[in-house]
Amino acid sequence: MRITRVDAWPVTMRLSEPYAIAYESIESTTNVFVRLETDGPHVGYGCAAPDLPITGESAESVLHAIHEQAAPLLVGADPTRVGLQHHRLRPALRPQPAAFAALDMALHDLLGKECGLPLWRLLGGYRECIETNVTIGILSEADTVARARDWVARGFRCLKLKGGRDMEDDVSRVLRVREAVGQKVELRFDANQGYTVEQARQFVTRSRQAKLVILEQPTPKGEPALLGEVARDVPIAVMADESLMGLRDAFRLAKKDVADMVNVKLMKVGGIFEALQINAVARAAGYEVMVGCMDEAALAIAAGLHFALSRANVAYADLDGHLGLQGDPSDGAVILREGILYPKDAPGLGFDLPA
Repeated sequence: MRITRVDAWPVTMRLSEPYAIAYESIESTTNVFVRLETDGPHVGYGCAAPDLPITGESAESVLHAIHEQAAPLLVGADPTRVGLQHHRLRPALRPQPAAFAALDMALHDLLGKECGLPLWRLLGGYRECIETNVTIGILSEADTVARARDWVARGFRCLKLKGGRDMEDDVSRVLRVREAVGQKVELRFDANQGYTVEQARQFVTRSRQAKLVILEQPTPKGEPALLGEVARDVPIAVMADESLMGLRDAFRLAKKDVADMVNVKLMKVGGIFEALQINAVARAAGYEVMVGCMDEAALAIAAGLHFALSRANVAYADLDGHLGLQGDPSDGAVILREGILYPKDAPGLGFDLPA
């Protein structure tokens, strides 16, 4: 089997519920879909969700990278030799992880289809499904509580609250949410780099009754020592997110022991192939892993899900980026039942985009 054509196109999707985090507000997203055609019966699909503040990419830069830099290297190549194609693509796409991730997904999709196996089984097949949290952006206290109650009523048993703009307000909101949803719902909190070390300490101390399980990236990504101070000082798990952009970051975080766990997002690290290597470093360091996402179409969520299901220490999932995307051409690529994500029972990623 050889690749005969590489195609990519953008799709802009509005969010049914715009949201805010510490450093931006989001009303819509543009994903770039990728199709790898072959001289055989199989077609591979992938999806990029570029985010300028995080990945340094735009839809335009992703399209240029795929059409002008990647396509000449991939046409005529064997897609089942994923490691070889990564090695060939890496110099051209090194600063563009979301573009790389989309191509990586499509290569893995073809590999699974050629083998006749769902990708999660081919990669390791540790579990069949995983619980995901659902994220609530920065809202007023009353709106946060209302949204939390609504998600719990829909069957979710794990909520992630965003904050980092106002520590006092954050404390109040998480305590109110705990009162509203009871003790059986797991709560996680993401400050998106918005705190100082002292603010992070105070937040954890003052929100103790909320029984938060995870504090995600409280301090600026460029200063990992600050993250380490928080991790050493607070009694809950501190997770690195924006501080982890690739394999070298994973090694540095582990070597300096500045976090308790890491958030691996395919769009940040460049796809499944790289995520598996990062996960191995995390496992060696004794870190549990969360698989996260950006504002991603369901096809990209499916790729993250297959990665998560393949490895034992990928114990947490934040795979809700497809919820509320209007006009997602890959809607249905994953199955969600009461907060639990299941893959489609078909080879590869399990979903073919409409022609």
